[in-house]
Amino acid sequence: MRRRTRLVIAGAMALAWGEWLNWRWSHTLVGNSRGATDAVVVLGYRNPQARANAINRWRVRAGIRSAAADGAHGTRVIFSGGTTGNGATEAQLMADYAKSVLEFDGTVLLEDQSTTTWENITNVIPLLEDVDRIKIASQPAHALKARAYLRRQRPDLAEKLVRADDYRPGEWTLVKPLLALYGLWTLRGLTADERQSQQSHP
Repeated sequence: MRRRTRLVIAGAMALAWGEWLNWRWSHTLVGNSRGATDAVVVLGYRNPQARANAINRWRVRAGIRSAAADGAHGTRVIFSGGTTGNGATEAQLMADYAKSVLEFDGTVLLEDQSTTTWENITNVIPLLEDVDRIKIASQPAHALKARAYLRRQRPDLAEKLVRADDYRPGEWTLVKPLLALYGLWTLRGLTADERQSQQSHP
């Protein structure tokens, strides 16, 4: 087999692997809870610039489309992330992008104290107590990590987790193998059950 052919096959396998792993993470620790009210938690990414960076812009888009996915009434979008070092917070930068660029006019709440994923979850819990369904929007591995943290902190609220629209086939395809490798590293602190289990609800 020629070297070029081997490289093409290896590249195709890497892309397929990246797609599959991100798909699997997006379907882990979620159920099919039903209800009238949703909360979509959008997790921030370090953002020293004065405007939302590319990763945060994508996370906002994923959060907004997650809010619109099921047509639930009373959906709130919670932007979570603390200071970026320039006076603004990740939460505020994401909210500004959602409103000014994406023209989102739904309910927006800010959690602007967190500096870690664990703190993201700890600090949004009071904003989740009265909703029927919870979606967490980020890159699939990061969102899974956050769902696992919610399950550790508040198993009762974790029962309300459903899938966010943060994985789509063909989106970020070329970098999904890198995202998969990075995700495996970031998820190393989770248990095997947390990385693989899927919730089920009636």
